[in-house]
Amino acid sequence: MKKIVILGPESTGKSTLCENLASHFNTLWCPEYARKYLLNNGREYSYDDLLIIAKGQVALEEKYIALARSRQDALLFIDTDMHVMKVWCEFVFGKCHPWIEEELLKRQYHGYLLCQPDLPWVKDELREYPDQERRDQLYTLYRNMLEQERAAWATISGNYTARLAAAISFAQRR
Repeated sequence: MKKIVILGPESTGKSTLCENLASHFNTLWCPEYARKYLLNNGREYSYDDLLIIAKGQVALEEKYIALARSRQDALLFIDTDMHVMKVWCEFVFGKCHPWIEEELLKRQYHGYLLCQPDLPWVKDELREYPDQERRDQLYTLYRNMLEQERAAWATISGNYTARLAAAISFAQRR
């Protein structure tokens, strides 16, 4: 089974893209654990909450990996991973939990889709950074991390139709 992670700043269509990819390939997608955690525990979070969220994301991902394997799915799409947790920790708190950095090195994926912040920002109860400058700054942090790794990745941009077409093409090449 091949695992593809979708990354990018908030409000760049990651969850929508995961859902649409899973539908197209008739497979599963693993949602972002942070949304559930913050909706249940409140919008305000601490540095220590990010470690709890990271561990929850890994546990949720492992659950979806096992389920996808039991279904004999060829692909699994994952909405965020430890790259997101590292960027989030460093951007908000200026430091990252060692556990997150260790997981980042241990976990293996077949590719990454990095969503550009070129969609209009959509407000919801959890999103924090509506200004384009910060969205671009976060995108650059993700891009720089991926450029330093040997993993396959692609930039996803444009409207939802263009994003899905580019993501499908990338997934088919994995």
